[in-house]
Amino acid sequence: MFGDKKTKIKDSERSLISETVSIEGTINSSGAIDVAGLIKGPVFSKELIVRDTGSITGTIEADDVEIHGHLDGKVTAQNIVIGATGTVKGDIEFGSNLRTENGADIDGYIKKTNSSKSKLTGDFLFKKKDKKETTENSEERPDVVNKEAIA
Repeated sequence: MFGDKKTKIKDSERSLISETVSIEGTINSSGAIDVAGLIKGPVFSKELIVRDTGSITGTIEADDVEIHGHLDGKVTAQNIVIGATGTVKGDIEFGSNLRTENGADIDGYIKKTNSSKSKLTGDFLFKKKDKKETTENSEERPDVVNKEAIA
């Protein structure tokens, strides 16, 4: 019946978080994820596409990222595309390529990293991070970026 045929899921297959889905927590994937719904929490994936209706509140770490929806958090990837309908409220760290389309809305720092090697291996995706490691390596941001906007 249901378990008669055993098929192996390939890493190249895509996962979809549809418009009707809201997830709170950490998401790990060694494949690709399309987000059309809402996510609250960090996302670690090989490839990530945030569709027009998609929204992520949390950090993103991936090899390739496309944002056409909303991100409220830091994004770290080798290749990043911010689409015309994309909004990023947080820092952007990219290793190879960053492309922004006309209409993209970015509120944060943009930094090119020297590392061209992907940190996203199978062990990395499914290993819990040590709290000491996270706090020691984090950079501090200034509290005020644009003083005129406050006045």
